[in-house]
Amino acid sequence: MIIPEIADYEVRRELLRANKAKGIARLDDLAKLLEYLPLTTIAMRQAAQFWAQARQQGQPTAGDKTIDGDMILAAQAITLEIPDVVIATTNVGHLSRFVPAELWQTIAPS
Repeated sequence: MIIPEIADYEVRRELLRANKAKGIARLDDLAKLLEYLPLTTIAMRQAAQFWAQARQQGQPTAGDKTIDGDMILAAQAITLEIPDVVIATTNVGHLSRFVPAELWQTIAPS
């Protein structure tokens, strides 16, 4: 299992907004236990490509003015170049158009 930086960001910002110090500490602990996938220029450029592709197909995954974390997450997964990569998510519909994705509750650890 790998923690993508964009996923850490999305969880962390809500914990910070809600002043959930315990949750932030738990997130920090999790990042120490698992591999952490930082954002890269390659991933961000791929995310921009996914974002544009979704709009060209008339199927955007977020509003035109949003950063669209789903596209960044999909791009981070693609840049790993791992043949059997799967994103654990609750948003299978948007992500599975670009990269394999499954509901996180259905994925068994290997």
